[in-house]
Amino acid sequence: MPENVTSIDFTILMPCLNEEANIGSCIDEAMEYIHSNHLIGEVLIVDNNSTDRSAEIAINHGAVVISEPRRGYGRALRSGLQKAKGDIIIFGDCDSTYDFLHLDPLYRPLVNNQYDFITGNRFSGLMENDAMSFSHRLGVPFLSFCGRLKYGVTVHDFHCGIRGIRRDALEKLTFHTSGMEFATEMIAEASRKGLRIGEVSVPLRKAASPRNEKLRTIRDGLRHLWYIIMTPR
Repeated sequence: MPENVTSIDFTILMPCLNEEANIGSCIDEAMEYIHSNHLIGEVLIVDNNSTDRSAEIAINHGAVVISEPRRGYGRALRSGLQKAKGDIIIFGDCDSTYDFLHLDPLYRPLVNNQYDFITGNRFSGLMENDAMSFSHRLGVPFLSFCGRLKYGVTVHDFHCGIRGIRRDALEKLTFHTSGMEFATEMIAEASRKGLRIGEVSVPLRKAASPRNEKLRTIRDGLRHLWYIIMTPR
């Protein structure tokens, strides 16, 4: 999956579409984690054809910025995973809802070779009031239940926006989706290739600054369900 790039310890990868209000604080948290743990790392932003100052702000905060002009969550992450240089890659949304300052629960099991791929579980962590809509509180557990039945995994939050993977494991995976259903495809593909999959509790915060919601509940939910129904186990 990744291109032939010079490896470093750690990449924190963030897909970005019009997040100028929150991206700076997310990068600052990620940088502090890298520096406080004495890692050789990078913060990599995939600008998904933003129309605001997101890319400029990211550069000013010390991140590496690449462009994926074709919009789509899956497209952005696939481009970022190809360019990431880290032996360990953690990726998450740069809307300030995820905590990039306290990444040990995701990072340590990967660097210690306990898991190949690890994802967060927002429902078993500390979820702030109004951090997730009521429709998503219902829809995500249902779709996750369907995914567990289909792919034989123990993941309870198929759509969590913060995850991590070892570089050597990523090289075994092949992705095809371009939208939000990429979150489901990644777990399915990890299961198909026999990766050791872990799940840890993560907090979910209400966005610090107002933002335009990217998710479309019915459309994206149906895309996830269609993927689960139509793809092989």
